[in-house]
Amino acid sequence: MKLSEIKSILQTVEAVHFKLENHSLVPEHFHVTEIGIISKHFIDCGGTVRQEKVANFQLWDANDYEHRLKPGKLQNIIALSEKVLGMDDMEIEVEYQTETIGKYDLGFDGQHFVLLSKKTACLAKESCGSPKQTRQSSGRQMTCCPTEANCC
Repeated sequence: MKLSEIKSILQTVEAVHFKLENHSLVPEHFHVTEIGIISKHFIDCGGTVRQEKVANFQLWDANDYEHRLKPGKLQNIIALSEKVLGMDDMEIEVEYQTETIGKYDLGFDGQHFVLLSKKTACLAKESCGSPKQTRQSSGRQMTCCPTEANCC
């Protein structure tokens, strides 16, 4: 979900609710403690240099049982973040802690914002010589690039 999408949704809902894919709810008294830009500059396993930027929302359960974030308040926080940080219409990544801090993509099911599990992927499949080969390591099968592929 992009910033423009969450802003559009916030204009139509009466309350801000988040849940995980397993349907467990983020407590209603959560706080949005940060909105920022996360920049990642990296090289993939095929040798391609890449840059990514996302708008990062951090949710926090502070045991502040009287707190409820209203749609208008979240719209104001987003607008201030866009103005002060010079944010474009970026994809949103959400940080939320259950046992440890997790990073999630954001969806909406018509009633709740849904924290969607992020997945890893090889960004250089063409350089790695896919399809992948498997090899044995410590009794487990591992997927890896072919030995002649100069990656992984």
